[in-house]
Amino acid sequence: MTEIKILAETPDTVTLRRADFQALVAAAADAADLAAVRAHSTYEDRVGWQAARRNYLSRREVLRLLDGESPVRVWREKRGLSQRALAAAAQISPSYLAEIETGRKPGSKNALLAVATVLEVLLEDLVHPPGISPQSGPRGAARSYSPRGSSR
Repeated sequence: MTEIKILAETPDTVTLRRADFQALVAAAADAADLAAVRAHSTYEDRVGWQAARRNYLSRREVLRLLDGESPVRVWREKRGLSQRALAAAAQISPSYLAEIETGRKPGSKNALLAVATVLEVLLEDLVHPPGISPQSGPRGAARSYSPRGSSR
């Protein structure tokens, strides 16, 4: 990055050229991306690539999520569990799990934590981002969402 020229400065503000500001924002984004890649590489080194790969989503799974399908259902199916098996392992009723998967009920924090524990994912992986819910779509609306990186 080239030298940044300060145009004006007060005790509370600094005025920069727009190009300098945009360069700073881009550099900060690049630094965050590199930190996320390093953190994930460290995670893969710690648990092994095969174990880490267990949590990678296929293109088809990502598209299902972008289309508004229940993250609980996507992860349950990825793990090869039936609704009944997941409900039993999470100690919730199968009908309650079905209601969570269909979006009729949001699921309590405790229920979702139990499900996340059984599925070996973060709670955040089971909750739709704001504005996206089961049966919503279209995929284009979901693509405007920019999830924060997370490490497992």
